[in-house]
Amino acid sequence: MVYRKLGNSGLIVSAVALGTMQFGGKMNVGNLGQKATDEMVKFALDQGINFIDTADVYSLGESETLLGNSLKGIREEIVLATKVRLPMSDNFNRSGSTRVNIMRGIESSLKRLQTDYIDLYQVHGWDSNTPLEETLRTLNDLVRQGKVRYIGLSNYLAWQAATAVGMQERLNLEKFATAQLYYSLVGRGLETDWLSFVEYHNMGILVWSPLAGGFLSGKYEKGKKPQSGTRFSEAGQFVKFDKERGYHIVDTVKKVAERHGVSPARVSIAWLLSRPMISSVIIAGRKIEHVKDNIEAANLKLTEEDFAQLDEVSNPGTPYPKWMVLQLDQAEDPRPKILEPERFKDGGSWKDLRGTTWNG
Repeated sequence: MVYRKLGNSGLIVSAVALGTMQFGGKMNVGNLGQKATDEMVKFALDQGINFIDTADVYSLGESETLLGNSLKGIREEIVLATKVRLPMSDNFNRSGSTRVNIMRGIESSLKRLQTDYIDLYQVHGWDSNTPLEETLRTLNDLVRQGKVRYIGLSNYLAWQAATAVGMQERLNLEKFATAQLYYSLVGRGLETDWLSFVEYHNMGILVWSPLAGGFLSGKYEKGKKPQSGTRFSEAGQFVKFDKERGYHIVDTVKKVAERHGVSPARVSIAWLLSRPMISSVIIAGRKIEHVKDNIEAANLKLTEEDFAQLDEVSNPGTPYPKWMVLQLDQAEDPRPKILEPERFKDGGSWKDLRGTTWNG
């Protein structure tokens, strides 16, 4: 197993983390009971995983309960992350990032997980109905109380995260260490703003759904219904992407996988692990053999040819204003080449638009 720092903290976590949405039967995803949960947790730990991510909303607390039982006697040996914010009942006050809901959420998660602290407590999404300062001060209080070691965000827009981090700095509050975001070969949208944002603030990205709900495993065929028992057949296409383009990407992933004699899933995760600012990629599966294959991605070394082919087929392009920012800052300003020559030894990450010709 490969290990990395958890964002801007000093905590060390496995580059591949175990996700837990499949634990429990209330989300129609996996439906694993206690015995299967015990087996999967033990297997993951035996493979070197020391980082497990869950959420209160996964099967409405059942996932945390099952995981808490599996971690009896070994909880302090692992890095445990959970989340708060999404609805836990029909009571509208049991939703959101309010002080009331966060305080209630942490106490409930601690009981279900049978622990007295959470290593990484994450806000599961932006809350447009709650003052941001209320949310951030509450999270800060949890760290001061010792119930939470580090805090993270999930599913924010980059401007929302920038606003939050700016307020944390201004008010001298605990800062977010990580951002849990969707990222995959068929979903590279966060490269527009997010990658540069986390690099500037030294935050780590935790990747959820690295296989786009299983699509990048290559088991879904164009024009055919998904096989029974698969994620798409049970829960539909939760992660959005262009299907036509997606199948072209999968075809290339399969070619790369064939060269290495591995699965398309392993190639897809290995590509993510090569991207900048990735602290850990969260994997999940209902079968141990699938989890094992995903874990092996940490040891797969892709070649320059592999990266070139994968990037060419999956590159979403560079939208404005990012292309103009790069043009002015990297191509036209001479200082970066003088200060950081290593970054430009192969021409740099941005091709100068000046002097290009139009071919019709």
